[in-house]
Amino acid sequence: MTSSSSASVLYDAAGPRGRARNRVYSVLGTVLVVGFVAYVVIRLAAQGQFNPGLWEIFEYAGVQNTIRDGLLTTLETFAIAGALSLVLGLLLAVARLSDHAALRWFGTGFVELFRAIPLLVTVYVLWVLILSFSEPLGLTGEQPQFWALVVGLTVYNGSVQAEVLRAGVNSVPKGQREAAFALGMSKTQVMTTVLMPQAVRAMLPTIISQLVVTLKDTSLGYIVGFEELLYGARQMSTNITVDGHDTYIPVVIVTGAIYITMCLLLSALATWIEKRGRRARTGIKVAGAVEPAEAPDALATTAAPVLVGPAGPDAGPPAGGSVAAGAAPAGGGADSVPAARSAEDLPGPADGGLAKDGGAGPGGPAAPGTSES
Repeated sequence: MTSSSSASVLYDAAGPRGRARNRVYSVLGTVLVVGFVAYVVIRLAAQGQFNPGLWEIFEYAGVQNTIRDGLLTTLETFAIAGALSLVLGLLLAVARLSDHAALRWFGTGFVELFRAIPLLVTVYVLWVLILSFSEPLGLTGEQPQFWALVVGLTVYNGSVQAEVLRAGVNSVPKGQREAAFALGMSKTQVMTTVLMPQAVRAMLPTIISQLVVTLKDTSLGYIVGFEELLYGARQMSTNITVDGHDTYIPVVIVTGAIYITMCLLLSALATWIEKRGRRARTGIKVAGAVEPAEAPDALATTAAPVLVGPAGPDAGPPAGGSVAAGAAPAGGGADSVPAARSAEDLPGPADGGLAKDGGAGPGGPAAPGTSES
């Protein structure tokens, strides 16, 4: 089977009939969606919602300033709530993984409680509580609404991030934990230097996806009167009319496009980080295999002979005129290690050396297999 027809981890790959049926369903679904969008556009056009006069309101400085201020306030709230939720999630994950029962119970209870309560209820209750103690806390203006939204987003998304990090820590092979303990590391060192970095790296796309949810949840601030982007859009659609027509649809379309753009940018960041993480895990690219060079045949190759003389200064080599390098002569003891000599350094026949026929010279002993004259 090819990779395209291999079975998925969630379901079996469709056969020929299944693929044909899926194509038909896809075409029908696309036609239905396009038809619904076309119907909505036609109805809005019939009601004059695409009248250029309704869209000219976005050229006014007051409308642009309202959108800009709401966008900046939304981004500020998201930045603070996102950072605090990551810190809280890290602490809660460590608490849930702790060997101390009290910390583990506290972390589990906190996470389960705030994950179960709707975020809107949490923000509203926190707003009432903070508003009641605004004077002792020194909060004025929109600060009670701001901190109610920030704290609500922090406790809810921090609980979700804690579960994400805990799942990442549990996904690390147990052998790495055992190896770290075998090296003498403490529990804190194992968690901070071995487990948590790998958990963050493995779950980073999920963490950023939850940050996208945090960004969208900042729109709940309009419930407590916090002037973020959605609150500003609501005020504009209510107070601005053009020729007796409300501007609700144009404001909703523009505001929705802004939210979609911000969420798509965060999603693109998550995708880029995931791809970068895959490249980093791959490591250094391995060079392609190269055809090895053909090794010479040791039996077919004849090395140049190296002549070795015996221990005695006047002795010639054995018959054949050469001895393998490193081989001791017959009758040589442990101390009679032959010294390698080249052919030019050996004495000639006039000096009592070797004769041309392999025999000994006048002063040397007879070689084996020869006789003295």
